[in-house]
Amino acid sequence: MGEMDKVRKEYTNGEITVIWRPHLCDHSAVCLMQLPKVFDNSKRPWINMQAAPTKDIIDTVNACPTAALTFKHNEEIEKEKQAAATASISGNQVILVDGGPIRISGDFVVTDEAGNIISTEKKISLCRCGKSAKMPFCDGSHRQ
Repeated sequence: MGEMDKVRKEYTNGEITVIWRPHLCDHSAVCLMQLPKVFDNSKRPWINMQAAPTKDIIDTVNACPTAALTFKHNEEIEKEKQAAATASISGNQVILVDGGPIRISGDFVVTDEAGNIISTEKKISLCRCGKSAKMPFCDGSHRQ
């Protein structure tokens, strides 16, 4: 994933937050044509969340053909933050390592397709590349 793929801009009106991921945009200009008082690429910031009612913004964002524009209700964002804080406090954590495994720590049980317990360790690394000789666990084979 390149640096541009990581760009994510957020704009809020206190009720919803619009998320813009430019690497997904195909520049079809649906947003510019449908709601130009909110979406105006000649201005900075190019999204003015105060310029229209929330419903109109949601309708326009939902019309985006590529999901470069999405939205979340701010209440939902707060719930996600609280859930992340609770998970962090409880010690449960899932980390996607760039170019590497999925690292999981906390209280969990790993079972196979038949429901057999294959791990009750507090920390594991799961393979994402499919090269491991210890599947589903990572053995570092992705480096070869």
